[in-house]
Amino acid sequence: MRQITIPERYASLLSIYETQKAIDLLKRLFADKLSGALRLHRVSAPLFVAQSSGLNDDLNGVERAVAFDINGVEGDAVVIHSLAKWKRLALKRYQFQVGEGLYTDMNAIRRDEELDSLHSAYVDQWDWEKIITREERNEEFLKQTVRQIVGALAETQGFLRTVFPQLCVLPELSREVTFVTSQELEDLYPDKTPKEREDAFVKDHPTTFLMGIGGKLRSGKPHDGRAPDYDDWGLNGDILVWDSVGNRSFEVSSMGIRVDEESLARQLKLAGCEDRRELPFHKMLLAGELPLTMGGGIGQSRVSMLLLGKAHIGEVQSSLWDEANISACEAAGVMLL
Repeated sequence: MRQITIPERYASLLSIYETQKAIDLLKRLFADKLSGALRLHRVSAPLFVAQSSGLNDDLNGVERAVAFDINGVEGDAVVIHSLAKWKRLALKRYQFQVGEGLYTDMNAIRRDEELDSLHSAYVDQWDWEKIITREERNEEFLKQTVRQIVGALAETQGFLRTVFPQLCVLPELSREVTFVTSQELEDLYPDKTPKEREDAFVKDHPTTFLMGIGGKLRSGKPHDGRAPDYDDWGLNGDILVWDSVGNRSFEVSSMGIRVDEESLARQLKLAGCEDRRELPFHKMLLAGELPLTMGGGIGQSRVSMLLLGKAHIGEVQSSLWDEANISACEAAGVMLL
């Protein structure tokens, strides 16, 4: 079980009503900034997909999807874990062109999540995906896109501070992004856990992009799990920021350049998942029938926590909580929505 941490003498900078107004404004502002920076168009997205489609991501390979039957429909439906595969297929179906992309409000249920002040069973994200050229499948293009996303976050924070001046006591989000690979992080802190490495590094580099997540490091273990069939493990990463309220680092976005035919085949073999070659999505990708893309998810609740100075994710979203979280929040005077 993860540790539930509420800082001593923590007090919300905004009332419940102000928090709701700020979240509404934040979500509209950032969606506009993000879509403008990356040339994205808003689309509707599914809450669930057919289990047989292969479109649902299995994250670390152990999480159980919520499955159910639908009257008159053959086979089970599953609530999505993420939209990484669906978005890529949608770009083809909707006939998007190179340089264009889509974004959507994604809502999901992750029933096996360990609940704490940063993790909930309810997931809300801005999910985005855009078509790129084969020449853009490189580290520099990935870094350029990360800087654009961080710029959109910083601009959103700046406007929020004009509407809610009490937020000015929070540090400004650093637009200067430090790029580091997961192997470099392991080399720097070989005796620490992956989370401890992130905390140690991000404390001194408050906006960090941690690259190369999914493959095994020299220690024989990956920094973190990634499904083998959406991100290219050599061209992906997490945007990590320093949370001054909780005195910790946390991830606001997981993103990357997606697998092409070659990297998909290689990663399926490394992960022991070559049976997925027979799924409809994977067949199309291996046959070169899907566009080359990059994309990611940006946590709406995480961004709200960061920009509004909240200590617990339950202050910015409504979910169900175990007794440990309820008790910790009651003791600290934190109201869960």
